[in-house]
Amino acid sequence: MSACGIARPEMRHRMRAGILGRSASHRTAMYRNMVTSLLDRERIETTDAKAKTVRRLADRMITLGKRGDLHARRRALRVIRSREVAAKVFDDLAERFRDRQGGYTRVIKVRNRVGDAAAMSIVELVGSATPAPKPSSAKKPASEKKAASGDGPKKTVKKASSRKKGVDDEAKAAPKKKTAKKAASKKKTAAKSDSKKTTTKKAAAKKTSKKK
Repeated sequence: MSACGIARPEMRHRMRAGILGRSASHRTAMYRNMVTSLLDRERIETTDAKAKTVRRLADRMITLGKRGDLHARRRALRVIRSREVAAKVFDDLAERFRDRQGGYTRVIKVRNRVGDAAAMSIVELVGSATPAPKPSSAKKPASEKKAASGDGPKKTVKKASSRKKGVDDEAKAAPKKKTAKKAASKKKTAAKSDSKKTTTKKAAAKKTSKKK
């Protein structure tokens, strides 16, 4: 506090990382969890402020793994929460980065978070097996993908063409049905006329026989 009684902000001597609105114990536990997850999965997504601190701690753990002695293992286990992950650091990652002098991780800025617009970043190990995502990769809906690939319009054209074919077939079959019906009706009328003629002939024959 100054002589005037006005409170001055404290100077940030030797403070690389921010407080992030957390207590010291909460902050150290959070960073230990994040470093363990990064060394295990080789990629995590977090805010940009946390990513910078996690990157520095992860590089330090890999440097201890390259040293490989008992004291380095004990120092690494003070940060890394899993013995399996520590074994991976001292065996696999130490051999992978044996010829690399620092810079074992990288930070890729990706997007802004929807809720509070915080800058999000991906922290990953250099040379990880999974490919790095593109910052401006937006997922397209299924309808746009179908329209871009051309599957949707083709299917509709096929359906329309099949419908047209069915209508044409019905139109072609309609006159055939009508002609068949007409032929059947003509046959029926001819049969009726023949039966009438035979009946009249029989009646005439009977009359002539009676006269005789």
